This record gives sequence, structure tokens and C-alpha cells, in this order.
Amino acid sequence: MSTASPDHVGVDNPNSSRKMDESIIPARDPEKVDLSEETTDEEASAPPLQQRWNQSATNIFRFLGTIYAFILMGMTDGAVGALLPYIETYYSISYTAVSLVFLSPFIGYTLAALSNSLVHHHFGQVGIAVLGPVCRLIGIIPLVFHPPYPVLPVVLAFTGYGNGIEDSAWNAWIGNMHNANELLGLLHGAYGLGATIGPLIATAMVTKGGLEWYTFYYVMIGLDGVGLVFLTAAFWRATAKLYRAQFLDTTGGKRTTTRTVLKEPITWILAMFLLGYVGAEVSLGGWITTFMLRVRNAEPFLAGLTVTFFWLGLTVGRVVLGFVTGRIGEKLAITIYLVLSIVMQVLYWTVPNFAASATFATFLGFFLGPLFPAAIVAATKLLPSDYHVSAIGFAAAFGGGGAALFPFAVGAIAQSKGVEVLQPICLAILIFILLMWWFLPGGLKPGGLEKAREEGEKVGDGMRKVIKKVTRKRN
Repeated sequence: MSTASPDHVGVDNPNSSRKMDESIIPARDPEKVDLSEETTDEEASAPPLQQRWNQSATNIFRFLGTIYAFILMGMTDGAVGALLPYIETYYSISYTAVSLVFLSPFIGYTLAALSNSLVHHHFGQVGIAVLGPVCRLIGIIPLVFHPPYPVLPVVLAFTGYGNGIEDSAWNAWIGNMHNANELLGLLHGAYGLGATIGPLIATAMVTKGGLEWYTFYYVMIGLDGVGLVFLTAAFWRATAKLYRAQFLDTTGGKRTTTRTVLKEPITWILAMFLLGYVGAEVSLGGWITTFMLRVRNAEPFLAGLTVTFFWLGLTVGRVVLGFVTGRIGEKLAITIYLVLSIVMQVLYWTVPNFAASATFATFLGFFLGPLFPAAIVAATKLLPSDYHVSAIGFAAAFGGGGAALFPFAVGAIAQSKGVEVLQPICLAILIFILLMWWFLPGGLKPGGLEKAREEGEKVGDGMRKVIKKVTRKRN
């Protein structure tokens, strides 16, 4: 893959400058964009079409960069769960203490949720492209020196910020593209791929190679270094000046702040949905290895393999079901996926057999896979276009905090009740996010979200209609 700077992509094409500049134009209102000195009359009259990932060499380069970033994010998050038993043994600490490695990134995710819009405004997408990998490196480099345990939660807050700021930015960008369901399925499939190979590599290094847990992070330092160069080159021209010129024009010169979008109930519903979803996903991915070792009495390598199967199922689900979700409608599709996830979770909990547990964990990952991408698409369909960067950024980063809070809660409770508490906690979370999903405007038919926005439907209106119908039938 070439890592040549986008400045040199398509220089012989007279339309190349237009293609480059269109790469961060809001999907809904590109006709409103005023690039002033950077835009010709022909560019200003561009048709109001959603941009495509392959509409220019620059867009392809950037899309591939975001795919690579999500693979690294998945490897970082996924490996923690596989290494957890070995970190616990290395430092001779309790479940509660070791769970702090999940809790501390919440600080980073929270800061990412609050600063995403501000970073875009002052530094543009190139600021995100630099800040994300740099913060991950700040968090990872100290790990290879296996410092005293209290240092780990502190430095991992930086990885939380790096992951959170990229998670929110790239979701907002790709969520506005043509065929967003499919593209977000691929994007989050890349995360799942990383979360699949990360635990596999980490487990093999420890159990088969006889290496200490921290040696895995030498690998991550090299990969994140490549990511820093790759993303910086890809988004080099996506500056703050260009971002402000494009997005402020759609709001009459005023920046749509995070405070503004937080007044919209849909933002909070989606944020709570993602908080629960990511919490369940990472709790399962983070504690499956320990659960299989302590409760199912699996061999160490097979226990690590189970979490690999979970992430593999999630990866395949995101890619495959991403092509189904948009065709039957996001509201209905996610309802079906969540009901099936609840069934798989109950079976995983109640069938005390290693092979069955591994199978149910794989299918649980498969049906959980498309939930995050579908929530991002729902946001783009229900919210005004000038809300997208701030609202999706906040919801994605706030949701990412679930990767810290819920796995920590599992560990803290497991200290006194045993790691089997993982199952009822995850079941309760899945039921909660199903209720959150039903509170979103829009019916279960295809096009329901778009219709809800056109008709000004409010949060909870759909639930109220269903309750009224059920009440009438009973009467």
C-alpha cells in the first residue's frame, strides 16, 4: 500500500482538487458549502449527493487509513482481556485491582466525548489523525517497561482518549457517506478483526512462546507508529480552515457545539445505547478468558481461543449483517439482532459445557456485531446534518466509556461473588439497550427513521403507539 502524501494524489487530474476538498463535506448539505478561496464556481454548485468512499484517490486513502486505525483500536482493547489473568498473576493483585485497567480509559473516553467537536474546529481531521495514534503510544510505551501496577491505570487513560477521539471522528465521517450501513459494517468489522487477532497473538506469545504479558506491547508500538504516519499523510489536507469553511456555512457562521447537541434527547438515547452496547461487548471480550478458565475449567490456550471466537463472530456479523440491516430497516434489524443476542447470552450462561459455551459466545458476537454501526446510521437519519460531528462524536466517545465502566463493575463484583457474575450483568445490559432502542423515533418498517424525522416524531412516540395498540386490543 502506498503511503504517498495525498498532496500528490491525482495532480494531473483537473478535478482532483475538487475531489480532495469534497472528502469532508457534510453528506446532507454539500450544496451549502462555501470554500471561499479554495472553491471554484463549479465546485460551489456541486450536486447535493452523499460522498462515496471511492469517489477520489484521497477518499480511498483516507478510508483505508480509518480501517487500519480501527484494527489497532480492536487489537488494543481485545488483548487486555486475554492478558488479564497474566497481569493479575504477575502483580499478585485482586479482581478489583486488575479491573482498574478497564476503568481508567473511561477518563480518556469522557474527555474525547467533550473535546471531539473542539478538536475538529481548531485542528481539523488532521488533528484527529495525529492525536489518536500519539495518545495510544503515550499509553502503550510505558507498558513494555512493566512498571509498578499503579502506573498502568494512569497511562491507559491516554489510550482511552486516543481510541475515543478516533472512534468518534471516523464514525461521524463515514456515517455520512453513501451506503453508510455497509461501510460502517466494514469499519467496525476492522475493529472486530483487530480484537480477534490481538488476543490470539497475545495468548500465543504468553502460552506458547513463554513470554511475559508486556512483550505484546512491543508489537503494538510498531503498529501504532505506522498508523501515525499513515493517518497523518492521509488527512494532511483536511485542515481546520477547510473544516470551518464547510461546516460553519451550514449554520449561518455559528459552530454547532457539543452543548447544543446535548439538548437533543436523541443524542442521549444513542449515547446510552452505545454505553450499554460497548459495555456488554468489552465485558464479554475482557472476561471470557477468565470465565472459561475459572468456571468452565478450560485449558489456558483454549480459554484464550474462546475470546478469539467471540471477536471473530463479531467481525463476521458486522460485515455480513451490515448488508442486511439497511435493506430491512435499522429499527427492525437491531430489534431482531438484540433478541437473538439475549437468547445466545442465556444459553451461554446456562449450558455448563466448554464446547457449547464457545459456540454460543461466537454467535453472541455475531449478532452483537452490527449494533454500533446501525446506531451511527440512525443518528445521521434522525439528526440535522450540522449536528452529526458533535452528536455522533459525543455518543461514540461516551459509549466508549462503557468499555471502562462495565468491565470494572464485573471485576469489582467478581471479587466477592465470583467471575460467573459476568453472565447476569451482560444479560441485564442487553435488555436495557433493547429498551433504549425502542425509545428512538421511527417504526419498524424500512424508511421508518427518515419518516420519523420528516414528521417531527419525538423520543418515545413509537413506544407510546405500541402501548396504546396493546391496550386497545386487551379492551
